[in-house]
Amino acid sequence: MLLLAQKTSQVGLHMSVAFGITYAFTGSLATGGLAAILEPICNVLLLPLHDRMWGKLRHTKLQAQ
Repeated sequence: MLLLAQKTSQVGLHMSVAFGITYAFTGSLATGGLAAILEPICNVLLLPLHDRMWGKLRHTKLQAQ
């Protein structure tokens, strides 16, 4: 249950930061809202690719030693 609360908090933080920065630059609530929605979606899609890339680099470095 604590892990779920932590993950929910992280998503909320990401959305708040994306909204705040976008709103500060554009002055648009709609654009800020769109960024707040798209940012976590992009993270969910790209994080596994990022982790896989680092896993391959780690594996390659271990083989080279």
